[in-house]
Amino acid sequence: MIDPKDLRKAQLIMFDMLIEFDAICTKHQLQYWLDSGSLLGAVRNQGFIPWDDDIDLSMPLEDYNQFLKIAYDELSSDIFLQTSVTDKTFKFDYIKLRSNKASIIEFHEKDQAINYHQGVFVDIFPMLAIDNTEVNKKQYDSLFKEIRDVSSISLHTPEGKDDPVKRAELVSSIKQMHQGWDKDNIKIIYSGEMPDVAAWFDREDVYPLKTLLFEGQLFSAPNKPSNYLDAIYTFDYRQLPPKDKRIIHAHRLYFND
Repeated sequence: MIDPKDLRKAQLIMFDMLIEFDAICTKHQLQYWLDSGSLLGAVRNQGFIPWDDDIDLSMPLEDYNQFLKIAYDELSSDIFLQTSVTDKTFKFDYIKLRSNKASIIEFHEKDQAINYHQGVFVDIFPMLAIDNTEVNKKQYDSLFKEIRDVSSISLHTPEGKDDPVKRAELVSSIKQMHQGWDKDNIKIIYSGEMPDVAAWFDREDVYPLKTLLFEGQLFSAPNKPSNYLDAIYTFDYRQLPPKDKRIIHAHRLYFND
């Protein structure tokens, strides 16, 4: 059981990371938005879900790629940019911003020999725009199921069988569907680097971006957050879940001070 005081301390460290990331995006005119549990927290709690232990963000693919190019020069020494390139034993290809101030051992990492950076984290997911057709919807659902099947074990892929070569091929297949952001009849989707989350959004659910309060500050968010959250979650996100459904990543938290 994580001490609530420790969890809050970790949340505030991640919040500082979000502030730094937001400043970089503002400086370089990069788009992003609160996603998943962080968007839910902004809507329901105006901040972190009380038991949440990470931050979730999304970026259009082009902005995501640009951030990768500038991050090394822009991020402070308090943050490590984690990808499968910067951290060879990290099992996924999406970006994690890892704190150098605090560490997390997730439940799926318990009693494992871990060699990658384990700082508390901000997840960043690349997003695509694809033609709104039933064929594309079926292909996307099928590809994402295959991605989950060949992804490393994590909180949301407990049965994964890690096959990075096959996963890279599948992610590439999804990215080939990307049509850019200027078309009218598009759906916005997760690109597959993060196998935990798949959804199919109307353009007007995301754009134009708006802002929501999160821990007392305004951050970018989807245009219609209620529609966005309905697309992600099978449960009624407006209601607090029972205690046994309040999912947390952390088995242990450690601080460097």
